[in-house]
Amino acid sequence: MGKVKLLLDVIGDLRSLADSLQAVADAVADNGAAEAEMTTTKEPEKTGKNGKAGAKNTAKKDAKAAKQEPEEKPLTLEEVRAVLGEKSRSGHTEEVRALLNKHGADKLSEIDPAEYAALLAEAEVL
Repeated sequence: MGKVKLLLDVIGDLRSLADSLQAVADAVADNGAAEAEMTTTKEPEKTGKNGKAGAKNTAKKDAKAAKQEPEEKPLTLEEVRAVLGEKSRSGHTEEVRALLNKHGADKLSEIDPAEYAALLAEAEVL
């Protein structure tokens, strides 16, 4: 019985590791896509009669950017998976499973994305 329990623990750890690796891969892919988008949408600076870039245009753009409030990005499955995987690896596997069950699912992928924030808030207490 002891070997079976040990094997099940190893399998659980491997699944958590796979979830974490997936989250890292998705984060790297998102970062690469964001960088590619930034380079393709960047406007070339306009120059005036004397060849210098217009300081007024950049000052206006900076002012507009400062006035805009940063939008809160919704949590993704990968972000939640990374946090819960870390909690699981740190010895809170049963508590993580209980949280998933509390939110009406056996697996993280079955949870409604609207509940990710609440789930993470509860997981931070662990």
